[in-house]
Amino acid sequence: MQARDLMESDVKTVGPDDDVADAFKKFARYDFSGFPVVDDGDRLVGVVTESDLVDLFEPDDETLWIPIGLPPFVDTLTYQVKAPWGDLDLGVDMVRNADRPISDVMSTDVATVTPDTDVDEVLDLLAGDDPDINRVPVVDDDDRIVGIIARQDVIRAFRDKRLA
Repeated sequence: MQARDLMESDVKTVGPDDDVADAFKKFARYDFSGFPVVDDGDRLVGVVTESDLVDLFEPDDETLWIPIGLPPFVDTLTYQVKAPWGDLDLGVDMVRNADRPISDVMSTDVATVTPDTDVDEVLDLLAGDDPDINRVPVVDDDDRIVGIIARQDVIRAFRDKRLA
């Protein structure tokens, strides 16, 4: 079995110049947790995931510095502060980030396979140590996207093979 036997060829994509608001619309419209990012020639340039967009709304610095003592003997204590989602100002963050291009938030180090890749290599990627790999884009020799393989595609293929 090869990647071409597992892949979905109708791939929903976004462009690097699409903005964050466009990506949110696609996530709302389709039941996917990530989209390949392709240029005008359908060449893969990255991947944007829901977690990439969620990162826009999490504070960069969650450390609260509290000075203790009087100068010149000032010490600091460090406490981790994790703001609950309800306390974050999502409206302000959305307005501030809505026009950002996908190229600002996408991942560019993307694991890919070709249509001829053996299923064992696909399994190694999807079941490997990197928890961020939930789907594998399938590209041709010119890095043009020709399909995508999600974990459920592999599970479905093995189930169907067992039932046949």
